[in-house]
Amino acid sequence: MEEIRESKLILANALYFKGAWSEKFNAKLTKDKDFHLLDGTSVKVPFMTNYKDQYVEEYDDFQVLRLPYVEDQRQFSMYIYLPDEKDGLAALLEKIGYKPGFLDNHILRHRVSMDDFRISPKFKFSFGFEASDVLKDMGLTSPFTRGGSLIEMIDSPSVAENLYVSNILHKTSIEVDEEGTEAAAVSVSNLVTMCWSPKSDFVADHPFLFTVREDESGVILFMGQVLDPSKH
Repeated sequence: MEEIRESKLILANALYFKGAWSEKFNAKLTKDKDFHLLDGTSVKVPFMTNYKDQYVEEYDDFQVLRLPYVEDQRQFSMYIYLPDEKDGLAALLEKIGYKPGFLDNHILRHRVSMDDFRISPKFKFSFGFEASDVLKDMGLTSPFTRGGSLIEMIDSPSVAENLYVSNILHKTSIEVDEEGTEAAAVSVSNLVTMCWSPKSDFVADHPFLFTVREDESGVILFMGQVLDPSKH
């Protein structure tokens, strides 16, 4: 990119995550089914499934599914927030935005038996954007001005006086399949209670939100929405 070739200094930060499901999906059970889009049409995409109990909870107008990864020194999980209505993702995102601690208040600890369990997050996509304006709108302006907060990073005063951040480029990619999740992000600055319960359904056949979260700290590594899993 032209912006990078002309840069005097590049600050780069990278995050890579590869997690295997604690209970992998059997690829032989993956079948193409209809995924309903926001415009009322549908596309055929591969849906993963299994016959095991799952971490699923039903709320007033949405469901949450937790898919744990193999536990190492930390416990990571993918969470899928599925609105009841096929076009309900916008309303769900609005609710998440104005209710503090929404995601932390919907952490699942109990497994339930499943009747119809199908999830469509067998997908792969990438997304990139220029993040400077977003940070400026949040009040972070000093790095973008000459002689700002970057002066102490450079030994040469003459160079430091003219050093500023011209743009910040961010790119994220994620791939989910029967084995688990592989994801990367790069930013460049120029007790279980045992009781009987009825079986649940969880069919992610319309747009939903997903996160990849470290469950001990609550840190969210990745967040995104799946609108059309047929587009790679």
